[in-house]
Amino acid sequence: MPANLPLLVFAALLLATGSMRLVELAVSVRRMRQRPDAVVQEPWLFPLMAVLHVGLVALPLTEVWWLHRPFLPWLATLAALGLALATGLRAWTLRTIGRAWNVRVVVPEGSMIVRTGPYAFIRHPNYLTVILEIACLPLLHTAWLSALFLSALNGFVLFHRIRTEEAMLSKIPEWREAMADRWRLIPWVI
Repeated sequence: MPANLPLLVFAALLLATGSMRLVELAVSVRRMRQRPDAVVQEPWLFPLMAVLHVGLVALPLTEVWWLHRPFLPWLATLAALGLALATGLRAWTLRTIGRAWNVRVVVPEGSMIVRTGPYAFIRHPNYLTVILEIACLPLLHTAWLSALFLSALNGFVLFHRIRTEEAMLSKIPEWREAMADRWRLIPWVI
């Protein structure tokens, strides 16, 4: 195996992640244009989320390049397993929530409260997916400083995002009833 192959694969995965985020943003913008009054304003939070996701693409690659991080197959395997779990959860979540998914906090149409799929167990499966991605993606090539920093920033962002989202959703009686017994992110933990 050529010495730089793991770095090239890592860079390709980071670029694919960035491309996926751009597609998600484009889908969300299209959906928000259909219901602009339903978008909850987050004047500082959403821009910080955007910076976080740009950092997810740029910081790990920079760390690996500048600090000459080695490729550790055992760590890459564990990180890949975490990413596989995140990918499966993302697919399940998106299949369940369908057109209601958005990168922004958006007031649901009517009383469209999802109670099935991963929402039968937790309130925010997509945020759990993002937590796993941000923790695991940098570790594919031992960018542990990036994993720590980005995870801490993501924790700060999600603390505020979840509070914003739940403040809006708690005004909907159907959501309060449906999610009263659901954990936020991990059953029996949080």
